[in-house]
Amino acid sequence: MRALRILLVVVVVLGGLFVLADRLAVNFAEGEVADKVKAREGLAATPDVSIKGFPFLTQVVGGSLDDVEIGISDYEAATGTGGRTIRIDDLQADMKGVEFSGDYSSATAASATGTASITYAELLKTAKSEPTQVVRGVTANVIGLSDGGNGKIKVAVQATVLGTRLPQPVYVLSTVTVEGDTVRVHADSLPSFGGVRAAENEVRSITDFQQKIDDLPGGIKLDKVVAAQNGVDITVKGSNVRLAG
Repeated sequence: MRALRILLVVVVVLGGLFVLADRLAVNFAEGEVADKVKAREGLAATPDVSIKGFPFLTQVVGGSLDDVEIGISDYEAATGTGGRTIRIDDLQADMKGVEFSGDYSSATAASATGTASITYAELLKTAKSEPTQVVRGVTANVIGLSDGGNGKIKVAVQATVLGTRLPQPVYVLSTVTVEGDTVRVHADSLPSFGGVRAAENEVRSITDFQQKIDDLPGGIKLDKVVAAQNGVDITVKGSNVRLAG
């Protein structure tokens, strides 16, 4: 019995040491991956990296991590227009099947899914903010975006008719969609401005707008977008997503 107790103690101690070593190793690896992602994407701040699955050391031996979660607070995505960028908030990506080199200098995920958001204030920069002629005597521009409910964006358009600024904006409910690498906002119906109606293409030149979002981390792509309370919520996905190297 005494020998059995000693054996049990040894097993518990060794098990505890293994768990400790495993957690130390995963913490080190998370830091290494975070540094590599920061350098590769040119981030201002170090991203959050969480390597899932236990034990970690057996994954290392196999050269593949089952599940890696990465969080980036503020990401400046390219728009393809004159070096302009658009800020993406709270980008969270879940990477599956991450193959990596021994020093983590290269790492590629077989697949990735994630979420992010763009505030209405940020998306507003895409719309026409300067008054533009809609029809002779009428100019208009978008002055605000907000949640229109039921997955719609409420677009506030300010108009000036014959030199007089209308006292209240005209509000339009719009649908937001993703086409390839572009977020599009399209008015469900067309407004009139002080009783003055214009051709559809002239009105849509004000109410409708789009924003290309390019060069997301690791090559992930836009998937879906929906209007929410404080901005648009985006889902992203990708395959063979490069985290480093």
